[in-house]
Amino acid sequence: MIEDDLRAAFARREELTPAVGPVRIAIDRAVVRRRRRRFRLRLAGTALAVVAAALAGFTAVAPGPPESAHLLGAPATPATPAPSGAMNVLLLGLDQAGGGRRADSVLLVHVPADRSRLYLVSLPRDLLVPVPGRGTDKLNATFTAGAGPAGTDLAAGYRSTRQVVAQLTGVRIDAGAVLTYGATRELTDAVGGVPICLPATVRSHHTHRTYPAGCQRLDGAAAVDVLRQRYGMPDGGLDRDRNAGRYAAGLLTRIREQGVLTNPVLLNRLISQAGSGLVTDTGETSLLTLLAVAGKAATVDPVAVGLPVRYPEKEPYGFRLDPALAPGFLDALRGDRLGEWTAAHPKQVTALR
Repeated sequence: MIEDDLRAAFARREELTPAVGPVRIAIDRAVVRRRRRRFRLRLAGTALAVVAAALAGFTAVAPGPPESAHLLGAPATPATPAPSGAMNVLLLGLDQAGGGRRADSVLLVHVPADRSRLYLVSLPRDLLVPVPGRGTDKLNATFTAGAGPAGTDLAAGYRSTRQVVAQLTGVRIDAGAVLTYGATRELTDAVGGVPICLPATVRSHHTHRTYPAGCQRLDGAAAVDVLRQRYGMPDGGLDRDRNAGRYAAGLLTRIREQGVLTNPVLLNRLISQAGSGLVTDTGETSLLTLLAVAGKAATVDPVAVGLPVRYPEKEPYGFRLDPALAPGFLDALRGDRLGEWTAAHPKQVTALR
């Protein structure tokens, strides 16, 4: 009896049931749209990482397994309007794998409001800064404080350094990235090597290889080797920062020559070759918007400049802001007038050729 009642009930409502075909088509379309959306976000996130690597070109200073590429922040939508003001991108290069990781390369990429060019501002790793909850410490230790004892929380390490850099400079950090050893090596090889012009001979403390003064093209292994060097150099870590700026200019040239930033096919190919040793933070701006902004500003050679510092011969040892030059430099950075400041202080600009 119950079965008969059920059959009768289904029969009365059968005509109200939608056709299976259209429902299946709608479901399939929704699945395809979702997959495409995930692919766009994944591609855009890695694209920003490639641009970040192109802007900075610095690396970790010891081999280690590459990190899994992922976003440090939640992805924004591609429809985010392009910002009209200046932008600042913080790029960090790690020194080693595992516990005790330090951000030995810290680069603030300033993109002026007119998008005329990029300014690569090197911040010394040994700069003494106030660290929340730890008093005064070196800038590269801020990443360690956030990444945890195992050094695995790259997002937290990045946020810790970003907070200190924002307080130090007084500018908003719009986006950023963390690069590992493998990312720079693979990226360099993927573009066919990177040209770099060294003002003096560099002798590797690690491989004992010699890199002569003058312009030359480095493969991935050689680029990492050069970017690691500070021992035996007149200004130590500051010279290493300058060579990172020179490498960055060469990497930008190679990417610009190959049309990577404006060709999605080439960009995707470079992404697949570069590996996954990158993590990125997009802030409130969409990934695609950041890519477009960086691409426009990268059409001309960048200007590499170091934060003005001095090294007092007393404890605690480490760089301090130059009282004569740093205030004016930071005012220019905050006011989007780095072009004027660098023109007035040519000795502070790193020669790229």
